[in-house]
Amino acid sequence: MHKNKVTIIGAGMVGATTAYSLVLKDTAEEIALIDINEKLVASQVMDLQHAVPFAGATTVKVGTYDDCAESSVVVITCGAAQKPGETRLDLVQKNAAIIKDIVPRIFEKNPHAVIVMVTNPVDVLTYIAVSMYPDKKNQIMGTGTILDSARLRHLIGEEMNINPKSVHAYMIGEHGDSEFALWSTAAIGNMKLGTCEELSREEKEDIAQRARNAAYAIIEGKQSTYYAIGAGTEHLVRTILYNKRTVLPVSHLMEGEYGVSDICLSLPVVVGRGGVLGKLCINLSDDEKRRLRESARILQDVARSVL
Repeated sequence: MHKNKVTIIGAGMVGATTAYSLVLKDTAEEIALIDINEKLVASQVMDLQHAVPFAGATTVKVGTYDDCAESSVVVITCGAAQKPGETRLDLVQKNAAIIKDIVPRIFEKNPHAVIVMVTNPVDVLTYIAVSMYPDKKNQIMGTGTILDSARLRHLIGEEMNINPKSVHAYMIGEHGDSEFALWSTAAIGNMKLGTCEELSREEKEDIAQRARNAAYAIIEGKQSTYYAIGAGTEHLVRTILYNKRTVLPVSHLMEGEYGVSDICLSLPVVVGRGGVLGKLCINLSDDEKRRLRESARILQDVARSVL
């Protein structure tokens, strides 16, 4: 197997920006980009190739599903995009059919590939893939609330004038309207935000709401989000390729934790070579457990409509 090859299915803005992030960070030895729009994918690949001399030595090519055979990670970004006024869950019918076609083609070529789902609604689509291949549940994950958590950390850092890299905080649950901030474990350094007076309850609620609704504001202004999710997906792919064993809030199969099972949603887990390597024992408050179960119920209702 090609040690650090990545195949990206979908050459739209998210797929191309993910590839661009991989090129700039010199993360992968080879990137194969697949899209049904041949003119688009050829143009994206050419543009990306011209960025390589400024970064590293990544080979970028127009790919086919045969490229999955030697790819450690396959990233799925194709599908209908969220339009102004739509929720992520509104996309489910269109994109579920696409995922049901794509995932078997990937595993047929490479049963050991780690699949990173980016297409929305990411939790439901990740769950569909896991339902099709339950024995590969740890190899299938969604980007989940990686982006939402980055937004939360940015806003906390901005509010407190602290580098967001020093902020340890997560959005959990659905990557969507029912997600919420995990304030009980949020910290700056080892200062717990849940027990200090630095942020009022109202300020926390405002920050969490702005993190949750950020995509709507961006889509309203420029039709789609792609820079931050491209950077976040690169970070996730790097974690897998180099076995970083990093804790990330990815969408994964819940198996009874906190009273939630048989759905995919985001909680911090250990990610490395091979996918999800382990789960954390997080001390959620009673209210957080309730909100997590409610988020799961919403996703399960949607998933049942397309399975």
